[in-house]
Amino acid sequence: MALTTSGVVLVAAIISGAFALARHDGDDVVADTAPTAATHPPSSASPAPSRLDDELDGISLPLPDGWVPAKYVTRDNVVMTTDGGRVFTHTLPANSGASPASLAKKDIPQAADSSYGGIRSHRVVGSERVAVAGCSGYLVRWRVKTAKGTEGYVQSLAFTTAPGGPRNTIVVRFAFDAGPDGPPLADMERITEGIRSVGR
Repeated sequence: MALTTSGVVLVAAIISGAFALARHDGDDVVADTAPTAATHPPSSASPAPSRLDDELDGISLPLPDGWVPAKYVTRDNVVMTTDGGRVFTHTLPANSGASPASLAKKDIPQAADSSYGGIRSHRVVGSERVAVAGCSGYLVRWRVKTAKGTEGYVQSLAFTTAPGGPRNTIVVRFAFDAGPDGPPLADMERITEGIRSVGR
C-alpha cells in the first residue's frame, strides 16, 4: 500500500511539473475550462428595433439600418426618419373607388411639395405596379429640384389593404435627399417589400 501511495504522489508531481514548465515556456495552458468575463465581455449596445407598427394605418414597416421611429406619430405625419430621409403614411377612406395607380399619380405632386416645397422641376424615375403585403399596389417616384437648388427623391406608394378587413387604400410617402446627404435609394425598396399588415 505504501508503494502504491508513493507512486501516485510521484505521478502527480511529474504532471504538476509538466504544467509548470509549459507555462514558463509561454504556452497558455488553462486548467479551468469555465468561461470568464474577459472571454465574452457583455455588450453595452442595445439592438435597434427591426420593425415599426403603425397602428393608425394597420401596417407594419421594416426599419432599415440607421432608421428610427418618429417620436410622435399622428395621422398624415412622419412615422420614421434617418439623416436626410423621412417616411409618411396615410389611409384614404374605404371604398374610394380609385385604383392604386391613379392614387399614386395624383399624390406624388402633393408629396413633392409638402416634402421639399418650391419644386422647380421634376423627372419621373419610377412608375410601376408592385405587390405590397400580398395586395395590389402602385408606386411613382420623382427626382425633384427646388428653386433653392435642393434635390431629392420623392415616392408615393398606394396599395389596398389585405382582404378580410376594411378595404382601405394606404399611401406611403418617401422623401430622400439626393446625394451623400440622403439614405440609399435601396431603402425605398427594402421598406416597400417589407410592409406587412399589423399582426402578420
